[in-house]
Amino acid sequence: MSERPLPPSPGAREHSSIELVNSEIHLPGGKINDALSTLESTTAWLIERGLVSRGASLQSYCQNRMVGLRGDVRKAFAAHVTGVAVDPQALSGINAALASAPHASLLRYAPDEGFFRSLEHPTTRLVEHAMSVVAEDAAALLASDDAELLAQCEAEPCSRFLLKTHGRRQWCSTRCGDRVRAARSYARKRTQMNPVQK
Repeated sequence: MSERPLPPSPGAREHSSIELVNSEIHLPGGKINDALSTLESTTAWLIERGLVSRGASLQSYCQNRMVGLRGDVRKAFAAHVTGVAVDPQALSGINAALASAPHASLLRYAPDEGFFRSLEHPTTRLVEHAMSVVAEDAAALLASDDAELLAQCEAEPCSRFLLKTHGRRQWCSTRCGDRVRAARSYARKRTQMNPVQK
């Protein structure tokens, strides 16, 4: 039985781009929990976040494209956090996702509803719409004042991103913080014990 190993990091509920990047979690012992590892899990992830409608039927290329966008957004976030230049290919991937879905609401009519407006999302464009929403969130975050709050968890091997809720926050969750504090405590005790053993 698979259960979510960590709660959402600060900022993930408000930013689909942080959620996407954090959909792959590195855990102690070399384990990886990847919410986009299969077509079914990718579809479920998109449905849970309202990025595609329930009952959506996606193709395997949809999963590959979401994984690709995750890598591009991760590179952009990492570049911002570390202060290095962003990979131009990652930036191109994000911009391609931004432009990939139709943004004009078309006029519709149904006998029981009358006139209404909605975006056109045929099955082949579902993933493009989802990608454009996530890419828009990433672009808005990186170009905003909140970008200064973007950080990466400092608890190895976790590499999740978060928005710092206060200046000294270093970890994405209490669990990661507890793990680091326990490791530091263990290291201190071993250091204290070594002189006695000599």
